[in-house]
Amino acid sequence: MDRSLYIAMSGAKQSLQAQNSNANNLANMQTTGFKSDLEWFQSRPMNGAGYPTRVFAMIEKPGTDYSPGAMQTTGRDLDVAINGKGWIAAQGGDYDSKEAYTRAGDLRITPEGLLKTGAGLKVLGQNGQITIPPAEKVTIGTDGTISIIPMGSGNATTLVQIDRIKLVNPEIGELEKQGDGLFHTKTGEPLPVDASVSLNTGTLEGSNVNAFVAMTEMLELSKNFELQTKVMKTVDDNSAMSAKLMQMG
Repeated sequence: MDRSLYIAMSGAKQSLQAQNSNANNLANMQTTGFKSDLEWFQSRPMNGAGYPTRVFAMIEKPGTDYSPGAMQTTGRDLDVAINGKGWIAAQGGDYDSKEAYTRAGDLRITPEGLLKTGAGLKVLGQNGQITIPPAEKVTIGTDGTISIIPMGSGNATTLVQIDRIKLVNPEIGELEKQGDGLFHTKTGEPLPVDASVSLNTGTLEGSNVNAFVAMTEMLELSKNFELQTKVMKTVDDNSAMSAKLMQMG
């Protein structure tokens, strides 16, 4: 009986973890450039002393859904979306300053002149963080080139190129999604610039989470958890009945 109890218990635990991952996907349905996580279950033998007669359920993340999200036209000068394959290089969060990669092109200029994503990540250029001086107008070209009309230049047609957004195009197998929600190279080394990557300006890439699929999966995981708890209750009842019969004997 302990075998069936262990299988049901481990299955219920992994169902809860899968629900957390799926809930995170649902919570990011409106997040620019978000890529949904994938999970799958498998059984593993319980190794130890003696013959491995017990198995347990385990959830694994074989990867991420890299399919592009829907393109949304905004008309905003600082909104960009990757045209096809590629990534925008950015500096990781406060606790991790390593180079990371994102598809979120909702760019902003801080009062200090730093170019950041909507999530507050510093966008990287050819020589590190991109800093934009005071300007009357900022434009981003399809190749990532950033040009400005300097403040007080007196010539509204004079564009000055100040930097170029670092765009990369690694093989999918080189990247992995980490806990900060960003993509990093498995080796931890920064990627080289790829001149073939281009941008669509005035456009944003939305999340690739399919609401219908995610909701259906949430219901299925909930039913699986309920079934597994019922199995545990049945095993417990059978164990109690067996103990009672032994006492009668």
